[in-house]
Amino acid sequence: MPVGKIIKSLSGFYYVLSDGEVYQCRGRGNFRKKKVTPLVGDIVEFKAENRQEGYILSINERKNELIRPPIANVDQALIVTSAVHPDFNALLLDRFLVLVEEKRIEPFIVISKMDQLDHAQMEMMENYKTLYEKIGYPVILSAVNDTEAMEVIQSHLANRTTVIAGQSGVGKSSLLNSIDSRLCIDTDEISESLGRGKHTTRHVELYEISKGLVADTPGFSSLEFGELETDQLAECFPEFVEVQNDCKFRGCLHFKEPKCAVKAAVDTGEISKQRYDHYVHFLNEIQNRKPRY
Repeated sequence: MPVGKIIKSLSGFYYVLSDGEVYQCRGRGNFRKKKVTPLVGDIVEFKAENRQEGYILSINERKNELIRPPIANVDQALIVTSAVHPDFNALLLDRFLVLVEEKRIEPFIVISKMDQLDHAQMEMMENYKTLYEKIGYPVILSAVNDTEAMEVIQSHLANRTTVIAGQSGVGKSSLLNSIDSRLCIDTDEISESLGRGKHTTRHVELYEISKGLVADTPGFSSLEFGELETDQLAECFPEFVEVQNDCKFRGCLHFKEPKCAVKAAVDTGEISKQRYDHYVHFLNEIQNRKPRY
């Protein structure tokens, strides 16, 4: 039985990439009975008489799944943030990082518009680059027509399935269009109060780019921690994970507990005070969110 990956879902049809060919398939009726919906990114077994008439027979277990955008088996997220216009927002960047860590998606960070900075701003971005690279996140500083940065970004895309994340105005469209003109991301402006955008893309599609697959949808349309619990939040901060086994209390939330290894690491400068403050901000948000019924 042939195996492939769904690269597009549109009007009840699923387009499956297998051995360099794309097959138009429908889902089996028992998927509806089981309330299972095939997603872009799913690895599936299918049967096809020809490239226009196929049926998806089974869906392999997913390693992760996003609701918005609806996509599965994502390897990494390219998080685009700008140095200016809009100004660099470390709290928003850390929010994106938590969201992708929760889904066990590897992030890499692109800071755009570096060509618009003065010396002091440039130094600040270099310091942020050092901070996030110390945690283990790749960081690329990018400017307009920066061929070297583009080559590094393209090397990250190879052999991976990638989604894009970042608020409006940070340069996602120009960045991706410079990599491949087929990728044209279009979003409405993000509400400043809610921090989320409404996407005008009507379907998710994976494009073969730089020997990898890139989704043409601009990442997360909700930036809320809808599924994350308080005891899971610290797992989304890799630098906390490194030291938290030395906390006195099992299940330490690294907030008000005594003899906390994470807070001790903040005091010594091993963990960024700003990152810790953002953790506390998110912790309070999760603790105070309204229950869903």
